[in-house]
Amino acid sequence: MKSIIKPFTSFTGRELKTEFVRKALHLLIALVPSLVALDRSCTALLLMGGVLFYTLMESLRFLGFSPPIVSAATVVASRKREQEKFVLGPVTLGLGALLTLLLFPPQAAAAAIYALAFGDTASSLIGKFLGRFRPPFLNGKSIEGSLACLAVSTLTAFLVFREWEAALAAGIAATVFDALPLGDFDNILIPLAAGLMVYLVKY
Repeated sequence: MKSIIKPFTSFTGRELKTEFVRKALHLLIALVPSLVALDRSCTALLLMGGVLFYTLMESLRFLGFSPPIVSAATVVASRKREQEKFVLGPVTLGLGALLTLLLFPPQAAAAAIYALAFGDTASSLIGKFLGRFRPPFLNGKSIEGSLACLAVSTLTAFLVFREWEAALAAGIAATVFDALPLGDFDNILIPLAAGLMVYLVKY
C-alpha cells in the first residue's frame, strides 16, 4: 500500500522566492472588497482593464518580446513548469474576483474573494512547505494545506458576517474546490463556489 505520508521536501532559494512573490501578488486581490466599498462599477472596470492589460503584456512576452515591469514580475513569480508557457494565473485571478463581484451581494462577494486571497494562499504555502499527509483523494495536495484553507477561509468570512453558519459555508466550499485538480482555474471556481454557498445560506 502506497504511503500517504511524504517526507519534507527541500526547496532551493529560487523556489522559495518564487512562491513568496507569487503569493504576495495573489494577496493583492484582497483589496477588491475595499475598492468596491468606494465604487463598485469602477472596481469592476479596473479588474477588466487589469485582465486585458496583463493578457496583452503576457502575449507579447510569450511571442518573444519583453515588456518592462510586467514581464519581469511574471518571470520572478512563475514556477519552472510555467516559464515557457503563457502564465494564466493572473488572468483567472482577475476573472474570479470580477465574476464574484458581479454575481453576488457585496458581503458574499467579499467573503468569497477573501477565501481566494487568504484561504488559497494559506493552503498553498502550508501545503507546499509543511504538508506531509497527502492521501490519494487530494490529488497530491496535503491534509495540512486543506485544513489551513478551511480555517483561514472560515475566519475571514466570519470577520465579514460575524456569524459562523455563513462563515463555515464559505470555508467548506473554498476547501473542497481548492482540493480539486483545477490548476489555475481554481482562482475562478473557489470564489464562485464560496460566494454561492454563502448566498444559499445567508440570503
